[in-house]
Amino acid sequence: VPEDQADKLLLASWGLPKAVLEKYHSLGVVQMFEWQAECLMLGQVLEGKNLVYSAPTSAGKTLVAELLILKRVLETRKKALLILPFVSVAKEKKCYLQ
Repeated sequence: VPEDQADKLLLASWGLPKAVLEKYHSLGVVQMFEWQAECLMLGQVLEGKNLVYSAPTSAGKTLVAELLILKRVLETRKKALLILPFVSVAKEKKCYLQ
């Protein structure tokens, strides 16, 4: 992330509603890693274009997907489909995103 865009690491700089930010903050998520912000700033990803990325287990891939989904749903008022690999993860995310 270029120095002039270092604020993009903060979740608060992505235009998310206060309730969403408070939920992330309550879980200890205030900012993201540089690679996560870079994913969100690539091309036209925020306008709905495709993104393919890879990272090790527990690196934070889900946060990127969540932020993209949240922004698109809130901005376009359309539904989104989030596919997760395990029932346990799906149940966790269901509670978390509600």
